[in-house]
Amino acid sequence: MAIALCCKQQELRTIGKQLMVFSDNSGLTERLGTRHLLSRKTPHPKHPTSLLYHNVAESQLSIDMVQRICFVTIGATASFDQLIKATLSPGFLQALQASDYTTLSLQYGKNGQQILQEFRENVASGRQRDYGMDITGFDFNKQGLGQEMKTVKAGKNRQEGVVISHAGSGSILDALRISVPLIVVPNPSLLDNHQAELAEELAKQGYVVYGHLEDLPAALREAEKLRDNKSAWPPNNHRADPSGQGLAGVMDDELGFVD
Repeated sequence: MAIALCCKQQELRTIGKQLMVFSDNSGLTERLGTRHLLSRKTPHPKHPTSLLYHNVAESQLSIDMVQRICFVTIGATASFDQLIKATLSPGFLQALQASDYTTLSLQYGKNGQQILQEFRENVASGRQRDYGMDITGFDFNKQGLGQEMKTVKAGKNRQEGVVISHAGSGSILDALRISVPLIVVPNPSLLDNHQAELAEELAKQGYVVYGHLEDLPAALREAEKLRDNKSAWPPNNHRADPSGQGLAGVMDDELGFVD
């Protein structure tokens, strides 16, 4: 019995360490075996333009070149063209550049490809600027977005970045599991208001940043404060929870679970 209990405690400690993966400020330390996914030599068969499978050999990366990735996801069920357009706006791209981001990766859903294509045409014609960002995109990965989100984590030649997500519970949980700063932007075109309520409650408790379409640069600045304020997930210094629910209770309400 004592041996079994000891093994169980060790297993729990291991799981805890896997969640506590917020990197140091330099972003250059590869912690807990984080894989350097950008060094793969072959593209993904379904998403050849996806940043995760960018065909760049590691030997081509300059020792002084540090990538920092902003990954944006709108989920699989509803279009969110407003978010894609907001992340391609001059103000937001300039804010990314000012915070040393190098890459913007978009999971743009059903209609977003045309938005990205129009942006690229505008950049090529000089009507818009990309502010030096490497901007890529894809519709969706049926295997899930966990691997794409992991590219935001710190690794070799990569500084920790940020995830920007619609307020779907699945996407939020995926991002929280990998312990990177998360900006949640509710979709105002949806008929009900559950996304806004979920984002507000999680922001109150200090788990995420509530992002507004009209001012994503401000959300990006708030994400840096969130990064500085916590060194583990769940955060030890999260804000007061007036509801007394905690993260589990909030997500249970969202998913429809009751006691």
